[in-house]
Amino acid sequence: MTGFEEQDYSSKLDLSIWKRIFKYMRNYKKYLIILGFVMVSVAGIDLIFPLMTRRAIDNFVVPGNVNGLGRFTIVYVLLILFQVVNVGLFIALAGKIEMGIQYDIRKLGFKKLQELSFTYYDKTPIGWIMARMTSDVRRLGETISWGLVDSAWGLTFMFGVAVVLLVLNFKLALITLSVVPILAILSMYFQKKILKAYRDVRKINSKITGSFNEGISGAQTTKTLVREEENLKEFTDLTGSMRYVSIRAAIFSALFLPIVLTLGSLGTGLALWFGGNGVLTENISYGTLVAFLSYTTLFFEPVREIARVFAELQAAQASAERVISLVEMEPDIKDNEGIRREYGDILNPKEDNWEDLKGDIEYKNVVFKYENGEKVLEKFNLKIKSGETIALVGETGSGKSTIVNLVCRFYEPSEGEILIDGIDYRKRSLSWLHSNIGYVLQSPHLFSGTIMENIKYGGNNITEMDVIRVSKLVNAHEFITKLDKGYDTQVGEGGGKLSTGQKQLISFARAIVSNPRIFVLDEATSSIDTETEKKIQDAIEKVLQDRTSFIIAHRLSTIVNSDRILVIKKGKIIEEGTHKQLIKNKGYYYDLYTNQFKEEEINSIS
Repeated sequence: MTGFEEQDYSSKLDLSIWKRIFKYMRNYKKYLIILGFVMVSVAGIDLIFPLMTRRAIDNFVVPGNVNGLGRFTIVYVLLILFQVVNVGLFIALAGKIEMGIQYDIRKLGFKKLQELSFTYYDKTPIGWIMARMTSDVRRLGETISWGLVDSAWGLTFMFGVAVVLLVLNFKLALITLSVVPILAILSMYFQKKILKAYRDVRKINSKITGSFNEGISGAQTTKTLVREEENLKEFTDLTGSMRYVSIRAAIFSALFLPIVLTLGSLGTGLALWFGGNGVLTENISYGTLVAFLSYTTLFFEPVREIARVFAELQAAQASAERVISLVEMEPDIKDNEGIRREYGDILNPKEDNWEDLKGDIEYKNVVFKYENGEKVLEKFNLKIKSGETIALVGETGSGKSTIVNLVCRFYEPSEGEILIDGIDYRKRSLSWLHSNIGYVLQSPHLFSGTIMENIKYGGNNITEMDVIRVSKLVNAHEFITKLDKGYDTQVGEGGGKLSTGQKQLISFARAIVSNPRIFVLDEATSSIDTETEKKIQDAIEKVLQDRTSFIIAHRLSTIVNSDRILVIKKGKIIEEGTHKQLIKNKGYYYDLYTNQFKEEEINSIS
């Protein structure tokens, strides 16, 4: 299980967070304005109904008079019909805003995920990212759209009721509204409690999402290690924690609303007591008392709605903070403004301004350490000529992948420079460099879709002829054409319908289809069978010609034809030369090669 802990945010309702969220609602400004007018109209008509009741009692019921009743009825029916139209409008508008906000924020989030550096994915579990883009965004959309509806109606209606009450009977209005300050104090108290509780809920929800993701993606490993019982226990502990914090959050919310109801009933009781005495002493009319009681009852309905919206805002603030933290996160590695103006960025490249990349590479006094302080390289120096094939060997953790990831600018040096064609690569754009890199990983990943689509994924404007050409080059065409649907064969999620060797050949074709100038093979033959390795080895000899190439090797038989072999230990080059030179020297590489050769001999005999 991951030990990643999410950032803690402010402990009170932060209006600045909501201002930043509302910034993403610009596309819906027109709908929001219309929705505001509609809700004011709804509140205004709701205010009229008790006055209509007052008129009916004082003019028709008490005196037993029916003159004007027909006209009164027509007006009443028209008000109802107008209100029906208003309700239909606000439901349609709020729904459009809700779905639109969710769509826009998810789109922005996905765009940001394309721009973020490797370091973000190193420290952030997939489950946490998924929770941000699904449940958190959904909660935001619901809270903003429907919360706006209820708030606009509630505030307008409360203000209108207060004005009408004060006009009807100033003294009685003050007595009835005396409970509002108490309600405000209690709201502030519950705000802190509810906000903290819902933050805990969202945190644990993300852990559960992450656990689901790990459980599904690692199902095969779980079964081979017979870890089902332990995994179930860990998951049960997580869901138990979720149940505890969810109940606590629900209790605070559940206590808050009944308190509002109680105070509202108290206000209505005060109105009934003092207003009833007023009717008995004939200081106010019976119709006025009925209207007053209606208004006092209705006054606390929007209070309850606003209290609910307030509680939902507090619950949703945790979601807002999490979404904002992703959407507004700055990549650790990015081009400066001048470079972006000249060369464009990853999503909007200006390819016409890009220089040709030849492939001369130089590491100059490069120091690299990870965020946790672990230093991998110290004053590392290396020159590579264009078209040269460099093999990197060494034990796990020696720094091989770091050396390659630095030249690909997946990370940047903590100190020193990396020059490409004699220029610090930070003076060129990321997209320029990445478009010139072909990378084949140890564990190939294919996307759901066809083989043709997966190979075309390797570049822009790739034709079917390009795909077939590179497939032949890497010896993949033969097995592809034997499949039922050939290049239109579905590979399944993660390429699950193909063997590891087949996936590797396809990923190899995908890496070279855009004709990159720098090519990387990261232990690409360590997890495939000998026959497929021979096919890839044959392809490597064709593909690497005239490209600057890095081969991180597990099977040393794949690097014997490299121009230079670097033996890396603790971030330093301890041996360097061709295969023949290093074998002749009988040093670390010689021991490594002969031991591996003996192991393969023993395995082939057995």
